[in-house]
Amino acid sequence: MLRTALALPLTLTLSLLLAAPLWAGEPRELTWTEMLPADAVAEAVPAPAPIHDLAKLADVLAAESGPAATQQSVAAPVVKALDGQLIKLPGYIVPLNVTEEGRVTEFLLVPYYGACIHVPPPPPNQIVHVKTELGVLMDNLYQPFWIEGPMKVEATTTDLAEAGYQMNASKIYPYESAEN
Repeated sequence: MLRTALALPLTLTLSLLLAAPLWAGEPRELTWTEMLPADAVAEAVPAPAPIHDLAKLADVLAAESGPAATQQSVAAPVVKALDGQLIKLPGYIVPLNVTEEGRVTEFLLVPYYGACIHVPPPPPNQIVHVKTELGVLMDNLYQPFWIEGPMKVEATTTDLAEAGYQMNASKIYPYESAEN
C-alpha cells in the first residue's frame, strides 16, 4: 500500500517533467527595437532600399569589392533581460559558414538586407550571431527569415562584425508578415 502511494506522486512528477516542453509556451516575437535598451539613444541605421528585381540583386552582389565598411558604435549596449528567453526574430542572413552541400550553418542575423556586406554593419545590439544544425540553402539568402531559439546575451566577434547577441536556432523558416 505504501509503495503504491509513493509511486503515484513519483509517476505524476515524472510525467509533468517530460511534458514540460509541451507547455513551455510559444517563443516571444521580438522586434529589433526591443533589442535596444530603453535608455539608449537609437542610432539611425541607414537601411538600403529593398531590391525586388533579382537581376538587379545579382548586379549589386557582383559589383561588391573592396574592404568591408567600419561597424557602427561597437560599444552599443544590449538588453540583458533577453538572456535565456525563447524568441522569434525576423531578419536577413549574412553567411559565416557554408557546408559542402551549400547550407549556411553559421550566420549573422541583421535587420535589413545588405548589412555587413554592402553597407556598414549595424551596431552589435542589432546583430545576432546564429548557429544551427538545420542550415539554410545559399540560394535563399536574398529573402528574410524567421529564426527561433533561446537568446543569449553575449558578445562575439566575427570577420564581418561584432554581435551583441547569440542564438542556437531551433527553427528557421521564410518570413511572411501577418499582412500576407
